[in-house]
Amino acid sequence: MRPIRPDDADNLIAFYSRVSDESKYFRFFAPYPKLSAKDVKRFTTVDHDRRVAFVVTLHDEIIAVGRYEAESEDEAEVAFLVEDAHQGRGVGQLLLEHLAQAGRERGIRRFTADVLPANARMLQIFREMGYHVDGMVEEGVQRLAFRIDPTDSAMGVMRAREQRAEAASIERIFTARSIAVVGASRRQDSIGLTMVRNLVLGGYHGSVYAVNSSAEAVSGLPSYKSVQDVPDEIDLAIVAVPSESVADVVLDCAAKGVHGLIVISAGFADVGPEGRKRQRALVNLSRSYGLRLIGPNCLGVINTAPEVQLNASLAPFMPPQGRVGFFCQSGALGTAILESVARRGLGLSTFVSAGNRADVSGNDLLQYWQEDDATEVVLLYLESIGNPRKFSRIARRVSMSKPIVAVKSGRSTQGVPVGHAVKRSAAPQAAVDAMFRQAGVIQVDTLDEMFDVAQLLAHQPLPSGNRIAVVGNSDAMALLIMDAATEAGLQTAEPVSLGAEAGADDFEVAIETALASPDVDAIMVVYIPPLNTSGEEVANVLAAVGEQSDKPIVSTFLGTEGVPELLRVTDLAGGSAGRGSVPSYAAPESAVRALARVVGYAEWAARDHGEFRTFLEHRTGDARALVRQVLAAAPRGALLSTEQVHALLACYGIDLWTWINVHSREEAIAAGEKLGWDVVLKAGSEHLRARPDLAHVWRGITGPDSMGEAWDSLTSWTGMRAETQFFVQRSAPDGIPVSFSVTEDPLFGPLVSFGLAGAPSELLGDRSYGIPPLTDVDAAEMISGLGAAPLLYGYRGSDPVDVDAVRDVILRLAAMKDDLPEIAELDLEPVLVGPGTLAAVSARAKVVPSADRRGDWYVRRLSQPAVTGDTLA
Repeated sequence: MRPIRPDDADNLIAFYSRVSDESKYFRFFAPYPKLSAKDVKRFTTVDHDRRVAFVVTLHDEIIAVGRYEAESEDEAEVAFLVEDAHQGRGVGQLLLEHLAQAGRERGIRRFTADVLPANARMLQIFREMGYHVDGMVEEGVQRLAFRIDPTDSAMGVMRAREQRAEAASIERIFTARSIAVVGASRRQDSIGLTMVRNLVLGGYHGSVYAVNSSAEAVSGLPSYKSVQDVPDEIDLAIVAVPSESVADVVLDCAAKGVHGLIVISAGFADVGPEGRKRQRALVNLSRSYGLRLIGPNCLGVINTAPEVQLNASLAPFMPPQGRVGFFCQSGALGTAILESVARRGLGLSTFVSAGNRADVSGNDLLQYWQEDDATEVVLLYLESIGNPRKFSRIARRVSMSKPIVAVKSGRSTQGVPVGHAVKRSAAPQAAVDAMFRQAGVIQVDTLDEMFDVAQLLAHQPLPSGNRIAVVGNSDAMALLIMDAATEAGLQTAEPVSLGAEAGADDFEVAIETALASPDVDAIMVVYIPPLNTSGEEVANVLAAVGEQSDKPIVSTFLGTEGVPELLRVTDLAGGSAGRGSVPSYAAPESAVRALARVVGYAEWAARDHGEFRTFLEHRTGDARALVRQVLAAAPRGALLSTEQVHALLACYGIDLWTWINVHSREEAIAAGEKLGWDVVLKAGSEHLRARPDLAHVWRGITGPDSMGEAWDSLTSWTGMRAETQFFVQRSAPDGIPVSFSVTEDPLFGPLVSFGLAGAPSELLGDRSYGIPPLTDVDAAEMISGLGAAPLLYGYRGSDPVDVDAVRDVILRLAAMKDDLPEIAELDLEPVLVGPGTLAAVSARAKVVPSADRRGDWYVRRLSQPAVTGDTLA
């Protein structure tokens, strides 16, 4: 999908010639067999403001056109036409989504449409989009009208369609019934031959075809010169040819009707500028034919479902079947990850190594795993996040029902691997962590810790609290566990020490007693057997109790790692560990850390997540107009004036304390009289910002004499500099000074941060972050998450401040930043908050041009949009 262009004229004429007479009649309400030259020029030439038009193309051919034309300042007529062969596929809904988003961005609030009553399909599109549609019939034509505000209903419809579409495209890869390996060779060390063998030896239930232009047979299979030469249908193609030949393979697969590609070949973005150019061309070519692409430079895909048994990867073995879906980007680490999974007895449902992640990303896999009954836990090894806003939105939804465990490499350096074409983030690590926390993602530091957490989630129930009981035959181990638990925020009772000679019966009684206690939410069992003892009887007790328990049980059993055979409950194919198996950890500290992570997730999943608050009084249109006015005068961006900052914040219901910039004693006295006295005179420059001694502020000025004294004193103070400016402001009520800030990150987009004002908070990094849109609960957690938060809630007998007012400001600033990507930075500091009072004393803001229209929130787009020309999705 993209905006229409004047050079689309011939393509538009060809499109119109393929549309049926009935569809033309429904569009124009009269026989309209041919477009005139005047029609073509008018339809292809738009201003992208009051007249907007999009086309949907399949390769080079237009298959649909949608447009709106403004009829007034905030109302536009919308219409679209879809080629008959593609009607009923959701193309009309997609056009309407993008037209509505374009209209919202340009101040349009209401769409109208004229529809013939017989045009049932068009009427259905409007009804199914979640808008409240009003209509009346005039002279045989139904006139429809509806507001295009992003209501919960409309957004829910769009996101549900997005989820179904992306999940379906991934499912066709995982459940492919026939696969062509392009580049299959007879050389023993070739990638193509390895792929053929892995498919066949892995027990794949579908058909495998070798494609090689110069070989007659590969590994006992007949070879075909091209994909088109294969006599049967092909669902999936695995491409292992030199990078410069991949584009030809895509065209061959498109002509055959292949649904998806796995490109193993390297030589794309992983090799430099020329490779990045080749990769962009590959993505655009694949999408133009409706092909989903995994890779390039990837390890491949695995599906362990017994009815599929798909090993379309370079991994030499299939992992056991399990409940865990795994996505990673690194092909090099993929094999090591699979070996670790197998060693621990974890078991996977599906596995994807995306390599350069040019098209299919972790976002797509999350959409698929959300509805996949075979997957109960999701693991993500992320080297980069191409679309963090979409990731946050999807992960929050998936985490409600399925835990997501993620390792993000480069956390400290924010480094991006070669081959990943993403923007560099300037956001602090705390902001990245906040994104995962808001979405309910369990973020861990290492792959080992990821597997530690995963084996607990996959085999044991979620805990209902953070109280653990320790049962074991080692006092030393029990002390280590209690120390680790306290540090991790878990509560422990006095450990149950059974002694070195304890047997299976002793363990059984102690474990069942602990499980029966209402004060216990999870059990930690330690078993270090005496010499010459296998511990099989104790293992049988653990496995039996674990299978029946509704509380999680973890263990340090014989110092083993994973799920030992003795502790497994087998209910899946291949003998892998099933639900109720008791995971073991080599070190008790690892078990406690994993349990603490799962407790945190369980608390997140069980709590109220709040609501995305809508502020009906916000004047978004006025704010956008102000920003456009500033950028018209300063195209490269500018700092806002005092009056402009006041006006911008007022659009979002934030009252900024009035101040007047003064340059002399006389101006200061005049300002005091204008404000009605009881004012302050303060000096402002960077070296004085949030100064705790307030030496740069003269308070309690009630008349001309005291103002003169204040002016003489401050201007003669040795702390002043040449650039220091002076301000007169009404006295604000006493309160704790806090600071709000919004910024625009190149990768993450809008960021909101909050903290106490002053050097100590800045130096200690005591600042919380949120990524809009925020719920009221998100905003509340930004406040309570500060280390200095007790000062706001009544520290050492002081009165609690108006925390609700602080939360309200966070939500309003988040809404502003989500609406206006042009706001590069805005600092609201200091804000004095006290019991029942909040006074925003000072603010500064800067706007710059921005190409980000925040479209990800309201319209469907592919996870990693192509970055060429004017492509929209």
